[in-house]
Amino acid sequence: MRVSATAQAYFTGVPKPAKLLVSLFFIFLCLIAFFGTVKVSQATINGFVTGSYLGLGAMGLTLIMGVMKLVNLAYGDFLVAGAYFTLMFTALGTPLPLSVLLAILGTALLSILAEKLVWRPLRNAGASTLQCFLSAIGLSFLIRFTIQFFGGSESRSFDIDVLSTMVLGPFRVGTQQALGFVMALAALSMLAIGLWISGAMKTMRAVSDNRLLAEVCGIGVGHTIDLTSLLSGLLAGAAGIVYATAVGSFNPNFGLTLLLSLFAAATLGGIGNIYGAMLGGLVIGLSQEWSALLLGAKWKPLVALVFLVLMLLAVPRGIFARAPRRP
Repeated sequence: MRVSATAQAYFTGVPKPAKLLVSLFFIFLCLIAFFGTVKVSQATINGFVTGSYLGLGAMGLTLIMGVMKLVNLAYGDFLVAGAYFTLMFTALGTPLPLSVLLAILGTALLSILAEKLVWRPLRNAGASTLQCFLSAIGLSFLIRFTIQFFGGSESRSFDIDVLSTMVLGPFRVGTQQALGFVMALAALSMLAIGLWISGAMKTMRAVSDNRLLAEVCGIGVGHTIDLTSLLSGLLAGAAGIVYATAVGSFNPNFGLTLLLSLFAAATLGGIGNIYGAMLGGLVIGLSQEWSALLLGAKWKPLVALVFLVLMLLAVPRGIFARAPRRP
């Protein structure tokens, strides 16, 4: 009994991220025992690719929820906008790398316009949570149907060879999947370096904790919210392009399909924690690909829903959330 109590006390003192890591490793070993090393390792590689675009999207979503206190149901459609902006620029004859850059900037501009024309007037008018919620749904429909009107509802793809693969021993990785994963890592690295150099994360954290106190201390709350909109737009555009590149084909509805997974990743990582959201995206991506071994690919969205419900019930602040400040 004494040994059991000691083990329980030790496990209680283990940080939540460490518990999650141990749990994932245990699940990985169990899957290998049932399905074999090659099959499970291939699913793990696919999970990291899936987690890369889920993590990028969740980072932008958690910024909006943390700083602006807004549940933006239109965020998935900003990912769609990034992919279709890329198609638009390539159709105009722009090289694909430049089209990607312009599409990310175009999505950021769209995000800033949404802040100036929708969210700021609602805040100034003292709109309730329900009013903002309904406005987000309306904005989602507006973006999606505008994209369908100009880009059509059929599946589209970038001018990339989707059949080429990279063979790494017994594993196969699509060239477009590897390219998407590298793009996600590059976007994450540039964001981390930019936030570290500028110190913008401190002001965002201050506004997220107490907007009124931050304003009294001389922090430009409006400027910080504008910066948050800019960053969330950049991340949404990058995530949408990585998704379109990794999957190979897409349509105007893929943002709605990914929305539940994005919320699950942001909740798992802790609202307002962008690096936690990235790790949350990787966990959701791995879980979805591993679940496909057991249940089939059509049940992947169910995994995100289960994760979201369990996190809200068991750890509503998220695995990587900061500890609350003592008064």
